[in-house]
Amino acid sequence: MASMNMVTALNMALDDALRTDEAVVVLGQDVGQDEGVFRVTADLLKRYGEKRVIDTPLAEAAIVGGAVGLALYGLKPVAEMQFSGFSYQAFHQIEQHVARFRNRTQSRFSMPMVIRMPYGGGIRALEHHSESREAYFAHTPGLQMVIPSTPRNARALLLESIRHPDPVIFFEPKATYRAFKEEVPEEPETMPLGKAQVVREGSNITLIAYGAMMRPTLEAADDLSESAGVSVEVIDLLTVSPLDTETITNSVAKTGRAVVVHEGPRTCGIGAEVVARIVEKSLLYLEAPVRRVTGFDVQFPYFARERAFLPGADRISQAAREVLAF
Repeated sequence: MASMNMVTALNMALDDALRTDEAVVVLGQDVGQDEGVFRVTADLLKRYGEKRVIDTPLAEAAIVGGAVGLALYGLKPVAEMQFSGFSYQAFHQIEQHVARFRNRTQSRFSMPMVIRMPYGGGIRALEHHSESREAYFAHTPGLQMVIPSTPRNARALLLESIRHPDPVIFFEPKATYRAFKEEVPEEPETMPLGKAQVVREGSNITLIAYGAMMRPTLEAADDLSESAGVSVEVIDLLTVSPLDTETITNSVAKTGRAVVVHEGPRTCGIGAEVVARIVEKSLLYLEAPVRRVTGFDVQFPYFARERAFLPGADRISQAAREVLAF
């Protein structure tokens, strides 16, 4: 195994897909000559040429609309939005075409495509560069919504998403692009979509998170274990649509307590859906109300207040202590 960061792991997944399936094409603004704004597509143009690694104009609706045509033609496009905050210009293509073609044609046509987007805060970026709007896409029928958290699961999930017969919105937590490294196998591997992962087993409380929020959640779990002797179970959702209800509710039925963490705004966020499913399936096992630790219901703030907006280990740990003390 080689130790690598998430950018390298994602690049490896794209290389795996392009090498093994001639139907796969990559397209987006600056993905070829400039190798992507975060260099996720480094060296791909040199290896596979301009017919399979396609630089597009700065026009998000055209990028996704072009991918729709490529998918209907029989290819497997992987479209990149430079930042998720720019995807709104293509939302009509995503909602009206990408998400609807299988239903519209009674399964005569599918839409095998992936739309990759760096999302989230933590890098002191400008407006429209730090949103966490995954709830928009998770709420849209016909789309899978995938959010990896580590280099290894990023590579495995992206490769599986490219092979999936239906459209996948793939959010990449840019705050963790180069934040740490992990051992990643040389041979390609995949992970099933729609399946959460118990990354730490425990018996007293369940912490549920995804994407960039996994790191502070695991830090909070360490703090609770070391300072208070609490046995903490941690779940990484990995896919927020469809949600793995079984893994979530089985864990909460075991521990009796839960905290859900995400950096997007609180109202109608992914955490609200997770709490609803816990109440529907595991209410009689709960020993305390479920808490949410989230971003606030405001636009993502500028540099000076970014850290205060994002859930950190202290906020997560404090919420868990309050649930444990109930």
